[in-house]
Amino acid sequence: MSSAVKAALHVHSTYSDGELSIAALRQVYLALGCQIVCMTDHAEAFGVRSLQAYVAECQALSDDGLQFLAGLEYACRNGMHVLGFGVTSRVPSRDPQTVIRRIKDAGGIAVIAHPRITAFDWIESFDELPNGIETWNTKYDGRHAPRTATFELLRRLRVRDPNVHAFYGQDMHEADQCRSLFTIVGSGRDILSALGSGRYFGLDGRTRLPPDGVLAARMVARFARTHAAAQGVRHVARAASRLAERFGVPIPRPVRSRARRML
Repeated sequence: MSSAVKAALHVHSTYSDGELSIAALRQVYLALGCQIVCMTDHAEAFGVRSLQAYVAECQALSDDGLQFLAGLEYACRNGMHVLGFGVTSRVPSRDPQTVIRRIKDAGGIAVIAHPRITAFDWIESFDELPNGIETWNTKYDGRHAPRTATFELLRRLRVRDPNVHAFYGQDMHEADQCRSLFTIVGSGRDILSALGSGRYFGLDGRTRLPPDGVLAARMVARFARTHAAAQGVRHVARAASRLAERFGVPIPRPVRSRARRML
């Protein structure tokens, strides 16, 4: 990719439930060598004026070094969330297919975020398929490995529509959250066109992740082992946290921060 740029997808700010302002996020992502940050603050957090301010601030803090692309994350029925990259219009519906259609009609990219396994059958029944499925969300799935089942969901959807792609998101909320998963876009700053046509790949360290979500068998096996092990550790950590809370024992912030980065 001759004009490739580094992008971070699925990022939240203080406009919704993120800990960092857009100005602070600018410093974070410049230090990480990013050129594009796709913002997806929660749609339900905005009124008319705050939405205008959000879009204006994303534009004001964008320059040749770093571009903020304002977008929204829409809460739908049954706990489903749909990312609208490049779209900041409110959608007066909680039906995910309506939301997906409205995002597409507005020229954005519609991606089902961190889909629950219990929703897989429902997603497969959709007449209106999204532009993509978030096959790895490092906040929801963990920073070490994704759920391999989500890649299988994508494979089945692509039988119906090969233009449904795999997306790789940070779901950035906390200031001390691990930020190692990026998207390398292959057509300069025209990120929406690149995301819609699959001209990108995910990158976690040295691991390259394809836009079609087709993984080598060895990678699938590694992800499955690593994710299972990490989930076991997360289960123990959550149990310890609940026990500490029950007995009124505070967990120091540095310990919580380290656990976030590890898991």
